Amino acid sequence: MGKLKTVIDPEVAEFEEALLRSIDQAHRGEFANVHTPKQIMARRGRPVGSTKPDTKVSIKLRLDPDVVAALRASGRGWQTRVNDLLRERVVTAA
Repeated sequence: MGKLKTVIDPEVAEFEEALLRSIDQAHRGEFANVHTPKQIMARRGRPVGSTKPDTKVSIKLRLDPDVVAALRASGRGWQTRVNDLLRERVVTAA
């Protein structure tokens, strides 16, 4: 019986070489830091300084369905616009 000849697809060989180069570069820190699971778990939550100091208060507000539909139809940022309208109304009423 003859020996079986293993044929390697040139694209697979090229991919393997590129993958190994990328891993070596990552370990050397050339393109990104390599983080261990322990490091990732230690860094849970938002980055320091990424939250605004004047956070908004979440409330439950019941509105008519047609009002909510019209507000949502106005596009992204509709909650901010409602907040601005309420602020304007409350400040002018005070």
